[in-house]
Amino acid sequence: MIFTILAFIVTLGVLIVIHEYGHYRVARACGVKVLRFSVGFGRVLWRRQATPDSTEFVVSALPLGGYVRMLDEREGEVPAHQLSMAFNRKPLAQRAAVVAAGPLANLLLAVLLYATANWIGIEEPKALLAAPPAESVAARAGVRAGDWARAVSVDGNQWVDLQSMTDLRWEVTQAAMRGEPLLLSLSNTNGTGSRTVTLDLAGLEAREVDASLMQRIGLGRAYSEPVLGEIRPGGPAARAGLQSGDLVLSVDGVAVADAASLRETIRASVTTDNGGKATAKPMQWRVERQGRTLSLQVEPIIVSDKSGTFARVEAFIGRPAEMVTVSYGVFDGLAQAAVRTWDMSILTLKMMGRMVTGDASLKNLSGPLTIADYAGQSARLGLAYYLGFLAIVSVSLGVLNLLPLPMLDGGHLIYYLFEAVTGRPVSELWLDRLQRGGVAILLMVMSLALYNDVARLLGLH
Repeated sequence: MIFTILAFIVTLGVLIVIHEYGHYRVARACGVKVLRFSVGFGRVLWRRQATPDSTEFVVSALPLGGYVRMLDEREGEVPAHQLSMAFNRKPLAQRAAVVAAGPLANLLLAVLLYATANWIGIEEPKALLAAPPAESVAARAGVRAGDWARAVSVDGNQWVDLQSMTDLRWEVTQAAMRGEPLLLSLSNTNGTGSRTVTLDLAGLEAREVDASLMQRIGLGRAYSEPVLGEIRPGGPAARAGLQSGDLVLSVDGVAVADAASLRETIRASVTTDNGGKATAKPMQWRVERQGRTLSLQVEPIIVSDKSGTFARVEAFIGRPAEMVTVSYGVFDGLAQAAVRTWDMSILTLKMMGRMVTGDASLKNLSGPLTIADYAGQSARLGLAYYLGFLAIVSVSLGVLNLLPLPMLDGGHLIYYLFEAVTGRPVSELWLDRLQRGGVAILLMVMSLALYNDVARLLGLH
């Protein structure tokens, strides 16, 4: 818990400081006097000010944001000798640049973070595919257990090479959001026998971008051989004579494709009598052990939890997914980072637009609790994973602040667009009304995001 909190604090601190520093740096470059640079809101916990005329740097109690306060006649009287340094006296282009600098700083930070992660290198699952669930998109396309996904294409002409399962899921997610079919180049586990299949994603309702989307497509799991690991003493597997290292060939005469298929077969071996009592059906397993083929009868036990009633054999099934190190050189890593930042920005905008129109679920909204949880998880996996997580949140923060909503930087840019077109600024009356409306919208969005966080923690989503 402490580690998660620390990771969350670092995440917020870095993203807020970079965002506000963007405003601060461009304001100073435009000759605007900056009165205060604050990380957080509310009661001041720490302050530093070199001279009475310099910028005051403060850290405040509520760390969910920050602000840069500039000299402005609309917020108080400005001495005559400082009027040239007032924000409201600056040309329209300079004011717009100051406002846009915060979100752009977040997007530039994302490029740097992605690039650093690319240079460090990340251990990711190889794009070896597990047997897709029946009737999934991948199953209908002809994907088989052990297929190695090598490249994807939208039109069959330009192909994008895949280095890992993460790359595959990213490309598939984007195609699903666009509602377009995706060509997938596959080979055998050893890299031979190339063939192409088409994932028909056009009719898929991608309302939520999460693990369930990949499950419906049929690409949610990496391939793992149906090999038994640790056997629990006294459990069904031990009583049947199964041993660690056994390779399961078939169950009740049906060939076992991979570890995921074997687990599903075991879980599904539940029968219910007329009285509603659940029992586990005995199964005939054929296994390979040190070059010999054995036939063993396995009688699973029944287990119930909040997800339902299912069977299990009290043995670890499968091996860890095969991993590959994904890394890039200096220039390739930077180029990849810029492309990923752009693609993530577009995906974020599309997802927000679909939530507004009702084409995507509002469950996709996440708040501080989810961010804190993911911050802790990614930090435990290593520096490169944490940097990638920071980049994702930085992109989201940058795109969110560019939305044309009052209280956000994008809302102020709309005000300046109005001023550029009409030749006059938005009236104080309308500014007040729009600000009130913006506060109401932000409060509703924040409340919904917090509700989604709590629902996820309670297992309601």
